Amino acid sequence: METWLGNKSIVIIGGTTGLGFSAAKAFVRNGANVVVVGRNPENCLVAELQLGSTARAKQGDATHPQTAMDAIQLCIREFGSFDGLYHVAGGGGKSLGDGPLHELSLEGWNKTLDWNLTSLMLSNQAAIRTFIGMNKGGSILNMSSVLGFSPARHFSNHAYATAKSAVIGFSKSIAASYAAQNIRVNVLTPGIIEGIDGQQKDSAGFVTTKQALDGGRYGLPGDLDGAAVYFMSDYAKFTTGQNFSVDGGWEVSDGQY
Repeated sequence: METWLGNKSIVIIGGTTGLGFSAAKAFVRNGANVVVVGRNPENCLVAELQLGSTARAKQGDATHPQTAMDAIQLCIREFGSFDGLYHVAGGGGKSLGDGPLHELSLEGWNKTLDWNLTSLMLSNQAAIRTFIGMNKGGSILNMSSVLGFSPARHFSNHAYATAKSAVIGFSKSIAASYAAQNIRVNVLTPGIIEGIDGQQKDSAGFVTTKQALDGGRYGLPGDLDGAAVYFMSDYAKFTTGQNFSVDGGWEVSDGQY
């Protein structure tokens, strides 16, 4: 049976829960070795147990400069190669003051950009430096959100939207710079995922009409797995600088308030 990711060794930043953990399971099913990074030590233990012998978990904070490089080096030590980076880590800063511009706190702004953008810059930098040092190509896949380019008034966390918009610009910029070295950089853009994206209790009716596919619903972590496997695989070897939405129809539907 063909496996899309046979002999690939992939690091997932934010890979012990949610979207990242779902992708890790899909990568392993498709033949990959994986190193997953998460902040919570217990989640790391559970992830490693569930993923099996072709996976390692490492505890670390994605905003710390050495975290991604340590994970990449672990990947090389354990599995003999490093072929791809999937950056999922991020999150909303609502509890720290992210929100509508007239209420947005400086701490909320800074922390949200740090979690969603600075962490991503650091992991991408570590991956690029490693690919160049190994004189090989590779794949980077970054996580954005439909809120970065298709806003809705129910979701007025403006620092989060700014960070997710910047992920796309950053990724396209480095894709252009490193294509000649056969390093691919693409973006996955989910719709509103169940349990994240700063949801408000009164937004469910809007989301289920805005994301009208499959009966109208919130997205689930597994909805992105197929796209993530594709971008990490050699089937995507001629694809870079792309933003691929898995949004249930968000961008092309009129949500009903």
